[in-house]
Amino acid sequence: MKPIPLQSHGIQASQLVLGCMRLGGDWDSQTPITEQHYKEGQEALETALEIGINMFDHADIYTRGKAERVFGHILKEKPSLREQIILQSKCGIRFADDNNPHQFDFSEGYILRSVDGILERLGTEYLDILLLHRPDPLVDPEEVASAFQQLKASGKVRNFGVSNMSQGQIKLLQAYCDEPIIANQLEMSLLKTGFVDTAISVNQEAARDNVFPEGTMEYCRMENIQLQSWGPLAQGLFSGRSLEGQSEHVVNTAKLVEKIAQEKGTTAEAVVLSWLMTHPAGIQPVIGTINPSRIRACKDATTLRLTRSEWYSLYTSSLGRNLP
Repeated sequence: MKPIPLQSHGIQASQLVLGCMRLGGDWDSQTPITEQHYKEGQEALETALEIGINMFDHADIYTRGKAERVFGHILKEKPSLREQIILQSKCGIRFADDNNPHQFDFSEGYILRSVDGILERLGTEYLDILLLHRPDPLVDPEEVASAFQQLKASGKVRNFGVSNMSQGQIKLLQAYCDEPIIANQLEMSLLKTGFVDTAISVNQEAARDNVFPEGTMEYCRMENIQLQSWGPLAQGLFSGRSLEGQSEHVVNTAKLVEKIAQEKGTTAEAVVLSWLMTHPAGIQPVIGTINPSRIRACKDATTLRLTRSEWYSLYTSSLGRNLP
């Protein structure tokens, strides 16, 4: 298997990433972190390491900062772990407060303050990768460039990327930033197939309702930008979640996933992730579960590869229609 783009950038990251959004309990900032939350985090991290995952994805907003605090507590208990893992976090989303509406903020000062907060909560001196979380329409790329330069010079951030961005948005930032943008995290899964639909539906009416930014997959591949998938397990729709009320093609796809899993002697989770990882772009799924059994169920995805016919069968089943 070819190295994924992060590996070719010298970052020895696993092909799967553990997303830490569910650490720390609910999203109420007034609800304290409990011993149970620390235990859940420890079990999730240990299980991830057990199956070969060494990269962990955070964001400053996840459970209002509690997710990073839980992870930081674990690192404090075992400091040697920090040099064995890849830590990634995101900033740029600001929740509404008494004085401000919900907004996105890529201003220089906000990025710098956000990173300081992330490092404090994680209890680490540096991030391996910082992602800008969602596009800010008021972005000044020169401010982003200045923030990146200061963070790199101070040793607080080693690499930079983005999330939920189109090729045009990445190009704008890269035109001003000396630091390369090495990752782009987007929603991609067997349920959210827009990244494939865009390539197939060129000059077709089916393209009208597709919101995935055209050309982004190709641009990231050409520029060696790591494509990361958030929501890669489709919230469990194809791997055991109740299908009551779901469309016929979702139900049929879940049955097909299970059939392929049984034929290959693996799990439904592995099949769903393998469908993404079979794509030649080297997609890196960010699995969002902290349930140890579900994390273990993902293990085979790193070695399982679907045939072309299996891949297309799953794709067309999820679409619920024939290809043009």
